[in-house]
Amino acid sequence: MKDQKNIPLEGASCAVKDMGGQAVMEGVMMRSGNATAVTVRRPDGTMVTKRTPFVAPKDKHPWMGKPFIRGIVNMATMLYFGMNTLESSTQMLGILDEEPTKFEKWLAKKLGKGVDKIVMAVAIVLAVFLSIGLFMAIPAGVESLLKSAGMGPLGYTLLGGLVKILILVGYMVAVAFVPDVRRTFQYHGAEHKSVHCFESNLELNPKNAQTFSRLHPRCGTAFLLIVFSISILLFLVLNILVPIDNYFLRVLFHLAMLPIVAGVSYEVLMGLAHSDSKLAHILRWPGLQMQRLTTREPDESMLECAIVSVNVVLYGLPKHAEKTPEGWAILRDYHESEKDYVPPVKEEEEEDKVPA
Repeated sequence: MKDQKNIPLEGASCAVKDMGGQAVMEGVMMRSGNATAVTVRRPDGTMVTKRTPFVAPKDKHPWMGKPFIRGIVNMATMLYFGMNTLESSTQMLGILDEEPTKFEKWLAKKLGKGVDKIVMAVAIVLAVFLSIGLFMAIPAGVESLLKSAGMGPLGYTLLGGLVKILILVGYMVAVAFVPDVRRTFQYHGAEHKSVHCFESNLELNPKNAQTFSRLHPRCGTAFLLIVFSISILLFLVLNILVPIDNYFLRVLFHLAMLPIVAGVSYEVLMGLAHSDSKLAHILRWPGLQMQRLTTREPDESMLECAIVSVNVVLYGLPKHAEKTPEGWAILRDYHESEKDYVPPVKEEEEEDKVPA
């Protein structure tokens, strides 16, 4: 795969850095250089897209771009912007304009205009506690039980790590049965295929994008698997050097080591993603296979949303497009987002040009 990092692209608003993004509800977000773009498909078939300037933390504070530190910063940035993007995509779909339920009206009355932010904050807190419970508390409990049963550090660390990975796989398999999540996984596949097509310097259209794999070496799913694998190796060394008997201290220890694990894992992910060596192909294979759980084959309409996001993040919002009151562009065809697109002349305008 060709590396597009920091390559100037003709007509683009900035130098192209690693193109990446995420699937959202009925759409795709793309980020590259100094902007992000979100495109969603509304129930009426139109696509609504927005472009937001983005300044990477390392551009404000160069020390945040240093090796290992950038992995920790990237993880925090992904969590923050990921939740904001999901909220934005929901607003762009227009589903928040529906008549609120009695409970929603009561909640808005009690909490005021900031109800959406409060609900989102509660959701984030609950998600964090759920993650700690599933991926730290349960594996740490397994390790403590095995340790108390007389198993050595090698055995209980590897088995605790295996439990962590099995929980992750089980969670991904379970949520895929939810129809809305399954569609989001299809948009995830559309994101990867469009990025592959862009990085291969082919014309960006649904036909070309569909020929590519829905698996991508820089995917966050692969990052999760690397995080878990690095954590197993790191905790193995630490469990040998500093064995911890108390269960709660073990959970806190896992939590405290998360930034270090994230920093190391990010460097490993980037190194594997940008290498064409045989060893790199072998090491990134498990992460690619894990993506089969979080991606599905997209249809053409989903690829169009992803392509629009790529074009908009590179070239800006189409100037000719109709705008919503919020300033989002409304598109009826993905071609409208292309750099050289020329709107068709309306019939009445053509009649005005005909001499009397």
